[in-house]
Amino acid sequence: MASAVIITDTSSDLPEDIIKGLPVKVLSMPVALKDNPEKDISHLSIKEFYDLMQKGEIMPTTSQVNAARFIECFKECLEQGQTPIVIGLSSKLTKSFEAALVARNSMPDGDKIKIIDSKCASLGLGLVVLKAARMAAEGREADEIVRVVEPYAHHMEHIFTVDSLDHLKRGGRISAAQAFVGGLLNIKPILHFVDGAIHPLEKVRGRKNAVRRMLEIMEERAKDVENQVVGISHADDEEMALELAEAVRQRFNPREIVISWIGPVIGAHAGPGTLALFFQNA
Repeated sequence: MASAVIITDTSSDLPEDIIKGLPVKVLSMPVALKDNPEKDISHLSIKEFYDLMQKGEIMPTTSQVNAARFIECFKECLEQGQTPIVIGLSSKLTKSFEAALVARNSMPDGDKIKIIDSKCASLGLGLVVLKAARMAAEGREADEIVRVVEPYAHHMEHIFTVDSLDHLKRGGRISAAQAFVGGLLNIKPILHFVDGAIHPLEKVRGRKNAVRRMLEIMEERAKDVENQVVGISHADDEEMALELAEAVRQRFNPREIVISWIGPVIGAHAGPGTLALFFQNA
């Protein structure tokens, strides 16, 4: 048994087959209806979830992992002699990070628990968790894992585009007028993360041009791609994700490419058709 175990949440969008057998615990972030927070919709298949969003039949919302759930998980790990390392969704996007701190501070042996603010989301977070879990599986100690993984997380680029501006409008990221005009002109925003928060980067006309520009941004920012694990996640656009993966493979030849669906936690805010690219900038 590994001496450390990685605790993350369902916003990490890691495919189950990738983490099978690794020392990872994935805590669920609740997904419900915005107009009926008690109505849990986590039972929906990912395809059904996006189909219903696309038709306007559901407007989902999410909430954080609470302190009680973290305490339960921490106790389980410590009782098995494992050091918990929490690597969850960026603190700029959720209160789960604060809940983890509250949980740790309430426990008598809380000093054994490591908590990292990843400043990442979706498969960007997933790649950080994957690196940490692989180190833990190799028998690395918790302090070494944190020392290596924290800077890795903070150099993770998140470059993504959304298919519709409506979901960003509802989330307060852009105005109703911007969404209306953008829709008329087929404007596709390219966004990125700055210190764990979403920021607009550029506007491009047309989805193909947006994807082309994402590759150019990767060329401008990525370092030593041949030795990297690159991530691509999508919200119900597997065809475009595979095309992007092939373009990345041909252009950069990374060591590994991980492709995943964007789950409901991130998809609730980004919307169907979102396409994201993750890589290291240092």
